[in-house]
Amino acid sequence: MTPAGGDPADWRRQLNGGVNSGAEAAARFGGDAAALAAAERAFPVRINSYYASLIRDGANDPLGRQVIPSALELSGADGTADPLGEEADSPVPHLVHRYPDRVLFLVSYQCAVYCRFCTRKRAVGRTAAPTDDELKRGVEYIRSRPEIRDVIVSGGDPFLLADERLSRILGWLREIPHVEILRVDTRVPCVLPSRVTDELCRALAARHPLFVNTHFNHPREVTPEARAACERLVDHGIPVGNQTVLLRGVNDDPAVVKALMQKLLAMRVRPYYLYQCDPVAGADHFRTGVDAGLRIMAALRGHTSGMAVPTYVIDAPGGGGKVPLLPEGVVEISDDRVVVRNHEGRRFTYTQAPAATLLK
Repeated sequence: MTPAGGDPADWRRQLNGGVNSGAEAAARFGGDAAALAAAERAFPVRINSYYASLIRDGANDPLGRQVIPSALELSGADGTADPLGEEADSPVPHLVHRYPDRVLFLVSYQCAVYCRFCTRKRAVGRTAAPTDDELKRGVEYIRSRPEIRDVIVSGGDPFLLADERLSRILGWLREIPHVEILRVDTRVPCVLPSRVTDELCRALAARHPLFVNTHFNHPREVTPEARAACERLVDHGIPVGNQTVLLRGVNDDPAVVKALMQKLLAMRVRPYYLYQCDPVAGADHFRTGVDAGLRIMAALRGHTSGMAVPTYVIDAPGGGGKVPLLPEGVVEISDDRVVVRNHEGRRFTYTQAPAATLLK
């Protein structure tokens, strides 16, 4: 494989190769061709040649499970097309304004792989790329609202845009005086690391302060190529965080998540969120109970570096936003003391400051 940052054309060859239909998935990884074709009609298939090469055991593999279509996608009844209510919070096309000071700007609807649990599968792989005129409507919306200080550029995957186009979009946003922070959400460093070229990194670094959040779900995704891609971004002064989705049969195991978080830190990627899987249509078989996530968090806290511990959240259905979930640490609280439980289950008492000493 070409190392990340090598031949700029290599990522396009990898993107266009691999597996791109239910029939191809059945031929390469096994499974019922008719069922996989039906799943493809529900949501497109793309497993680029790089990521396909990492899959060892077809749909039973924790990497394969994420991207290989399955008949299980057709049987779920609990999910919805827009579980987070993004469309209700979209004042102009391709933009979601939910929190007061930040917006989500969807600049692409293509991905380097199509994850079968994707919360935006209603649009990803189906929606035409926004035109410049459409995106400028979003830019003008942001410009007209001085309370917006943080723009999350997402999709789809922004890293599948040409360097010049992504740089141009970021440039429009950087020209708005009240926009302080730009964030780019991308799974490319994990699933198509050859795309992370020096040219791309320089284009991003020209728009500082800019942060990248990527998406690794399993320690086997941390390959030498993926590590080189992430370190290339960091070496260009771009902080990189990671957002993991808790997935049944992929990473619903404390040892797996701990290994992943430690590998991320070792390549200078900071764990950010551990997401409870969204109730998106066709993804019921990926969802765990919340208790599984709490057990994982309990197994991390105190048992590895605090920097390796993400925030476990539910993105509240219907547009409620992210709600943190924590293992129970506070046993008792009163005016004079707090009793807490540590990672070993032991209890400790913290004495509150005397009321007379507290600032009024």
